[in-house]
Amino acid sequence: MPGSGFVYKKRGDFLEENKAKINDIAVVGCGPAGLSAAVNISIRKKSLLLLGAEICSPKLYRAEKVNNYLGYYNLSGEELMKKFIAHIAEMGIDISRSRIDNIYLQDDYYTLASRDKTYHAYTLVLAPGVSNNKYLPGEEELLGSGVSYCATCDGALYRNKDVAVIAYTEEGIEESEYLAEIVDTVYFIPQFDFEDGFNISNIKTIKDSPLGIEGDVRVEGLRLKKQTIDLDGVFILREVTPADKLLYGLALDEKGHIKVDENMASNLPGVYAAGDCTGTPYQLARAVGQGQVAGLNAVTYVHRKKRDS
Repeated sequence: MPGSGFVYKKRGDFLEENKAKINDIAVVGCGPAGLSAAVNISIRKKSLLLLGAEICSPKLYRAEKVNNYLGYYNLSGEELMKKFIAHIAEMGIDISRSRIDNIYLQDDYYTLASRDKTYHAYTLVLAPGVSNNKYLPGEEELLGSGVSYCATCDGALYRNKDVAVIAYTEEGIEESEYLAEIVDTVYFIPQFDFEDGFNISNIKTIKDSPLGIEGDVRVEGLRLKKQTIDLDGVFILREVTPADKLLYGLALDEKGHIKVDENMASNLPGVYAAGDCTGTPYQLARAVGQGQVAGLNAVTYVHRKKRDS
């Protein structure tokens, strides 16, 4: 919707609506920045929705040693992440394990859509981290014209057609199985170690590297290192949905990071951001500090919103 500042949501029967519950604040991401925001929001007694993947902050989780975070010397990233998770558990903070693919404004609150659920909140703290995967040639140009980040959201548009799933996480396995019930052929292209096969005849696994998406007005094919496939749609499933594709109208800098002010506020009302998604240096202490600032300012925003309503 040009000029609206927010993306149109594709509706479908697959969405499990939770309209009875509108949270004060939703935190998107359960890495250090998101957890720090959640702790401070919880302390201030605002209703909180914390959303995150099965593994919070894969980058930290895989770190062999973390020696530059004060008070926790010579721990592995996994050990440190477990301490963070134990901290929020002691405070009674739960993580809803959902990867958010789309956020849009509805009336005076935000709706957050995952693969099979929607959530609602008056205010947002975005802390999704950053993806190490660059856009493929043709990806941005053809987004919404054959390129999608959510198979469950858009799969029905490709009934009896051929699609590819470029999967950077194991979530792509389930998404491919879902698509196989709708489309003619699914080309599953894993970008992680995948040794298992599918017992589904119309899923074809191709172990190759994507080089670009082809097509002028709509997707017409996918160029791989070893071959080119003619198809109608490409679903790209990364660990992190790109920030500007998550929430339409969000201002980014020249390197694709979310622009924020000293209060960690973005250009959109009631939307704050923290952590690696706001830029370099990608450091743990910076992320935790920004999460606290974003969380506390989100609390202030909600307080003022309720006072003035």
